[in-house]
Amino acid sequence: MASFSDTLRTRSNSALISLLQARPDLAVPAPGSLASLAARATNRSSLERALAGLDQFHLQIIETIVALTPLPDAVTAPGIKTAIAGSTRKAVDAALTTLNTLALVWFDADVSTDVRTRPWHPAPGMADLIGPYPAGLGPLRPLGATGSAVVPVPDVALLTTGPTGASTILSALTWGPPVGRAPVSPSGAKVTDWLVTNGFLIRTDNSHVALPREVALTLRKGKTFPTAATHAPTPEAAEFPIEQINAQALGAVDATVHLVAELLAAWTIAPPAVLRSGGLGIRDLRKVAARLEVSEAETAFIVELAAGAGLITDDAALTPHLAPTPAAEEWLASDLASRWSRLVHAWAGSNRTPWLVGTRDARGALFAPLSPELVRPWVTRLRTSTLQVLADHPGLALDADAIASVLAWRTPRAIPPASAITELLGEAERLGVIGAGALSSMGAAVAAGTDPGSALAEALPSPVDEILLQGDLTGIIPGRPSPALYHLIDAAATIESRGGALTVRFTDRSITDALDGGMDAESLLTGLGAHSRTGIPQPLEYLIRDAGRRHGRLRVGSGASYIRVEDPALLTGLVEDSRLRALGLRTLAPTVLVAQVSAPELLDALREHGLAPVAEGLDGALIDVDARRRATIAPSVRAQAPTRGQSIERDTSVLVESDADRDSRISALVTKLRANAAAEAAGDKADEASASEGAQGVVVPPSASGTTDPADALTRLREAIDAKSEVWLEVIDGYGQPERRKVRPLRLEGGRLRALDLTREAELTVAVHRIARVATTDPS
Repeated sequence: MASFSDTLRTRSNSALISLLQARPDLAVPAPGSLASLAARATNRSSLERALAGLDQFHLQIIETIVALTPLPDAVTAPGIKTAIAGSTRKAVDAALTTLNTLALVWFDADVSTDVRTRPWHPAPGMADLIGPYPAGLGPLRPLGATGSAVVPVPDVALLTTGPTGASTILSALTWGPPVGRAPVSPSGAKVTDWLVTNGFLIRTDNSHVALPREVALTLRKGKTFPTAATHAPTPEAAEFPIEQINAQALGAVDATVHLVAELLAAWTIAPPAVLRSGGLGIRDLRKVAARLEVSEAETAFIVELAAGAGLITDDAALTPHLAPTPAAEEWLASDLASRWSRLVHAWAGSNRTPWLVGTRDARGALFAPLSPELVRPWVTRLRTSTLQVLADHPGLALDADAIASVLAWRTPRAIPPASAITELLGEAERLGVIGAGALSSMGAAVAAGTDPGSALAEALPSPVDEILLQGDLTGIIPGRPSPALYHLIDAAATIESRGGALTVRFTDRSITDALDGGMDAESLLTGLGAHSRTGIPQPLEYLIRDAGRRHGRLRVGSGASYIRVEDPALLTGLVEDSRLRALGLRTLAPTVLVAQVSAPELLDALREHGLAPVAEGLDGALIDVDARRRATIAPSVRAQAPTRGQSIERDTSVLVESDADRDSRISALVTKLRANAAAEAAGDKADEASASEGAQGVVVPPSASGTTDPADALTRLREAIDAKSEVWLEVIDGYGQPERRKVRPLRLEGGRLRALDLTREAELTVAVHRIARVATTDPS
């Protein structure tokens, strides 16, 4: 009979390529031989990863094969169809093809070449992964010394003459769980004893009984599952037209982009400090939340979104702050579709959980925005899965429970928490990926992997270039403003409400901000007049002209130090001196100059210029700056500080491999594995020929055959565990001497093998690294 590793070696190149494409972890790092590939394919972590991506029907197929394999009859495709109630031959064949491609199940072509009668087997190690009760079926009946069951499978008709309550106990255990606590009452104990005596139950210990697998299948009429889960459940939800969905989503798009722009503007002027542990302090979060006029939770999302898009970062100064990056200026200058596209791409690929901000970890510490502790690797996959479920049900407003039910069918072994789905739906709604609870046109582009910016540009209504100015210093823009109008309003007004129309208000502060940005009163009036359908109301004109008259009368600047003299002649030529240009000197009064460098630097420069300045304090008294300088310890500079513009997460560079590069790499790997296998086969034949010529008639002992390759040895041990067969094991003892034992492997886990030593009739536990050779006991 062939083994799993034998069937893997006989696979065609295209089949091996398909395996490595479907299970990419098998190819990284590249295995050196087909034996190594077989060992890696049966590794517990690799099998777990492969099972995590299977839907419920494929898992039903695997559990059925695992449950029926120990029984005498071969597990064939028709038998699997019969065992899973409601399944079709087409669905079973398609599932078996997929599972065989993934090397999770395999068939022995040597036994039968007929597709209908070929026996199917689980991959080595699969039974341990599925658990002791596959398909809810209990353990096999215990075997006697002759290899047959101690008690044969009883006739179900015997239950009609059995004690009252026997059928009830069996009904409770038939579809699982198959283990129950034995009743302690005399009447219950009597019924249990009758069931055990007649072979319907077996005792696992003094207080528990189990329904044997053979009996359960008889009671189930040969079924492993009562219903075939061939399709995902169909969720029931309200349905909305795409126009209504997009209308709500577009409002969210505009609001989120505006909030990110406001955040950049606020932190350009006053960037907050970075915590020592990384991230933004809760006090600074509350401050920016008040500036944006949104909740702290939404502000945390906006901060994380801007950082993920590369718009803000740690500036890596001696006192680090969170400041806009050079990319932020380019982002602000681009159109709405491009700005939103950058944000949504960052969100879709993010592995962070902003909704945890403000909660506490196991140690009681608060999670801060941009903190490294907010990373969760599974969040990226959950975002993709959630969007895919919404894309498969267009127009339906699915809630978290509905999405969780679909994902529970798609990935039963990796069911996400419902709370995380709820939070992701909230983020998607803020971004405009969904509207009215359903996927928008832009969200469908994100789910499909196409350009969401193009989808947004198509969904946006035509821009309007006019504003209705009111006498109460407000204005209404009946639609989406054109870029020119939006920049004008953004500079000179505050937005009061968004929706089908945009309502703005002009205030003394908003007009002053526009004048600070470089506009003057006349240009502002001209710009508003060009866009206003009703002209400029008199109150607004008075407000703008009055703000223009008052603007700039008082001027505020900064200076790090100053020069003050009694005689103005002493300052003659200092401002114009090219050697002092780096000091940034500027005349404030005939006897006062201001400089942009510190007082000690200014003192040194003037002394090098041949002058003899002294330093004075705030009260005008002389101070000794040199003495203070000698007593001051220079602050330490942050080691290996990142450059400005680097992301908050220090190690975020990910090597993205294209599909073409991946296929080329896998194809080259398969070619190399084939060449290595051919070289090994040629070497084995040469060794056999040499041995036959030099030692004819000599019988090779079992310990000299088999394999010494660690990967091949692990595969053979897993195959022996599944087949409950015996192997020769050569183990290196504590003194470095080899010791040969004939064992039956029982379990391989955690780098240790547990086996039954048949000669000594005792269990043996040995570390895998001490196993030097594994050989089969089959004479062939």
